[in-house]
Amino acid sequence: MIPALFLIIVAVIYRIASAVIVQHGGVGWLSNFAPLAAIALCGAIYFPRKYKFTAPFAALLVSDLVLDFYYGASLADPLILCRYVAFALVGLLGLAISRRASLATIIPTSLAGSTIFYAITNFFSWLTDPGYVKNFAGLVQALTVGLPQYGAPTWVFFRNSLVSDLFFTILFVACMHWSAAPARQAAPVARPLTH
Repeated sequence: MIPALFLIIVAVIYRIASAVIVQHGGVGWLSNFAPLAAIALCGAIYFPRKYKFTAPFAALLVSDLVLDFYYGASLADPLILCRYVAFALVGLLGLAISRRASLATIIPTSLAGSTIFYAITNFFSWLTDPGYVKNFAGLVQALTVGLPQYGAPTWVFFRNSLVSDLFFTILFVACMHWSAAPARQAAPVARPLTH
């Protein structure tokens, strides 16, 4: 559990630092390359019951508070609340596979979580942003190219989400297995009874 909590702290620092770097004209591939969806998914799979949702949401909330202060935004923005709902759905996907978690189930679930998060947040942007025409063409624009003021097409953000979610999910799973290895080695070996 300690390596996982350390990973969450690093994820919060990483999310804040990468957002600031991108904001100041840094490398574009960092846009939306964040570990938080992977933490929501893997936290629901691996953490003890009381931390399954509290630890990932605490990481999201802390990083949002810092970034909102930095950008002068409000945490009560409806798009941010929508992002929390999508984040919770990713966690519920993790909870759904937690009893049969393996790379064979976690990787497709990570891809599904990325897609659900992308679809929900971009659909909500289409509904609420006055820059989008409220018809099917506007929805397609929200899901593909987005609005020019965002600097990159929305499909680039989706691609970055897919890649980062897979990367950080695999990293998280490796940390959990690495931290569990000493416990498995320390477990007493059952000896056959002799008479």
